[in-house]
Amino acid sequence: MNVGFIGTGTMGSLLIEAFIASGALLPTQIAISNRTFAKAQALANRFSGLRAEYTNAGAACGCDIIFLCVKPLEFKKVVDELKAVIRPNQIVVSITSPVLISHLEGELDCRLAKVIPSITNFVWSGASLCIYGKTMQEEDKAKLEDLLAHISEPLRIDESYTRIVSDLSSCGPAFISFLLEQFVDAAVEETGIGREEALRVASAMLLGTGMLLNEGGLTPADVQERVAVPGGITAKALNLLRRETDGVFNQLIRTTHAKFNEDLAKVSSAFIGEEVNGQ
Repeated sequence: MNVGFIGTGTMGSLLIEAFIASGALLPTQIAISNRTFAKAQALANRFSGLRAEYTNAGAACGCDIIFLCVKPLEFKKVVDELKAVIRPNQIVVSITSPVLISHLEGELDCRLAKVIPSITNFVWSGASLCIYGKTMQEEDKAKLEDLLAHISEPLRIDESYTRIVSDLSSCGPAFISFLLEQFVDAAVEETGIGREEALRVASAMLLGTGMLLNEGGLTPADVQERVAVPGGITAKALNLLRRETDGVFNQLIRTTHAKFNEDLAKVSSAFIGEEVNGQ
């Protein structure tokens, strides 16, 4: 199987490295392109046999699966460059959440999917969220999910939930890391513990908590109940957290959805001429 990657930015390069490191793909099975060719070539230099192409069409030709790892406002230009070379049996996968399957179905005659990856895929963990177009057959879905399974747990979702599942799976690591960083910073400031030591303890705690939730069969409420003895230290601190964070995550979700809708309007305007903000 040959796989193309158009766009070698943060997420494109992460996927390439994870697939190679996990043994899912050999470098010789991968072709890449990037708006700045030197960046693609630099990545190819790291993995002997990986092929950097000067054009997006060159990276797509002869590939069974093509990942489009580009920003929303670059998408229409990239799709236009691919129209002449994409074949009906190829699978084109967008990893850009505001680009809808319907946008691509009107442009490319092939098998179409959308996958929302996560930074956790770099360590072969977390989910890959899979959304499929009408042209994807079960064998196509199996081929893509077999590849993704080397670095993640592929989960099929409805496209209408793209933004919220992206918040939880793809943005979530940044949100949780931010909270953990605040916890560590406070520990250092309030007690004088070394930052490296505090971070090591907190990171091990986060890993263990994740295992309790995934492998231990506990819910978040179960973890809180088992740790917080009524009237104890943890219980008192949890009451503080509940008061101080009330509504914060509702605001967070509203913020990500507002930005998503803004990007979606711009992408729709590029693809099908829909009005943006009524203009």
